[in-house]
Amino acid sequence: MIIKQFQDKPLAHYSYAILSGKEIALVDPSRDPEPYYRFAEENNAKIIAVFETHPHADFVSGHLQIHEETGANIYVSKLVGAEYPHKTFDDGDIMQMNKIKFTAINTPGHSPDSITIVAEDENSKHAMFTGDTLFIGDVGRPDLRENAGNMRAKREQLAEAMFHTMKHKFNHLPNETLVYPAHGAGSLCGKNMSSDPSSTLGNERLSNWAFKDLTKKEFVEHILQDQPFIPYYFGFNVDINKVGALPIKRSIAKIPLQFGASELKDSIVIIDTRDTVDFKKNHFPNSINIMARNEDDKIETWLGSIVTPEEPFYLVLDSIDKRAEILERIAKIGYENQIKAVLTIGNEALEKFENFDLDRFKKNSSKFTIVDIRNASEVSEAVFFDNAINIPLNDLRNSIHDIPTDKPIVVHCAGGYRSAAGSSILSKEIKGTKVYDLSDSINKFK
Repeated sequence: MIIKQFQDKPLAHYSYAILSGKEIALVDPSRDPEPYYRFAEENNAKIIAVFETHPHADFVSGHLQIHEETGANIYVSKLVGAEYPHKTFDDGDIMQMNKIKFTAINTPGHSPDSITIVAEDENSKHAMFTGDTLFIGDVGRPDLRENAGNMRAKREQLAEAMFHTMKHKFNHLPNETLVYPAHGAGSLCGKNMSSDPSSTLGNERLSNWAFKDLTKKEFVEHILQDQPFIPYYFGFNVDINKVGALPIKRSIAKIPLQFGASELKDSIVIIDTRDTVDFKKNHFPNSINIMARNEDDKIETWLGSIVTPEEPFYLVLDSIDKRAEILERIAKIGYENQIKAVLTIGNEALEKFENFDLDRFKKNSSKFTIVDIRNASEVSEAVFFDNAINIPLNDLRNSIHDIPTDKPIVVHCAGGYRSAAGSSILSKEIKGTKVYDLSDSINKFK
């Protein structure tokens, strides 16, 4: 049994190819299937199965495209109510692939329809693909299915289901069982995930809080406490994954391009992905600056937290060379159909940000309205300005009227990335009041 782990770093997503002989099974594939196809070519093997541990909330899966292009069967719990061609895979079900036996364990908790896939080879080597149920150092959050999916459940009910899963569902598996989750540190599907890409069940039994000897009440209280915010796109992705998405290349190919644009007729939101230095020098009115310079800039998360599903927007790039890369990243959260056009900016002067006088701010910060757009959990750990108003970035567009406009406004986050987006939102929405971005100068106040 050969296991290949694939990482989609911006989404902190892990997917898997399991090879036995000349056959491959995939687990929780990304929307873009080409990395799996390359792996199959390298091994002269055929993809015969795709396992979906649940309808994912934080990314769009490529399971339907892979089925259509390879003929692979899709295996998923009957509880999903999947609308794509599939075979149900639940407690007691077995799928044999060459010398590997795959079995299903229904493991509700993160979602009511979650399953864990267990692979066992001819040498009794075990591997478990836990989806969003068991992470390295944590378990999946139970609060994402109250308003999405075929099966809906209250967070308290799912927290109790997770307690039962952790107490009873994995007891028959040996400590040597390899644990492969769908996410690692940086994902919003849990709160304290390790950066380790895998573990063993024995290690998790010793170190993961969810295996500790807690009462149901203690377990539920812990898992529900301090979970991250829920981006707009999460429920939207659950619904897409229940049906199956269009092939990614076909879906983004229809998006028009306006090269060297200087004016726009529509007043819809413009998402500008350029570096904030370039954005502040020249940008379209009505723009929000969500940078996408590299994999460390999480445009997927913040686009899906600021722009709502179905809301149309223009997309500004700094170069035509980034067109395919950024469109594919956006397609991984299913937002490509909302893009009215891709733009590059011409030489005409449009709008710009005024330069921020940092020395003046240092001497008289009380003469500014300071908006801290970090999450509440971050603020509870460190406050940089006693008079700051805390409105997390994902709530900012809905909280404009909570911000006083009698003084210039300064926006800050923890390092500068989010404040570029936050200051551009306020500048777009608040007229007649100067808005400034503290950017990475926040480091001078720590």
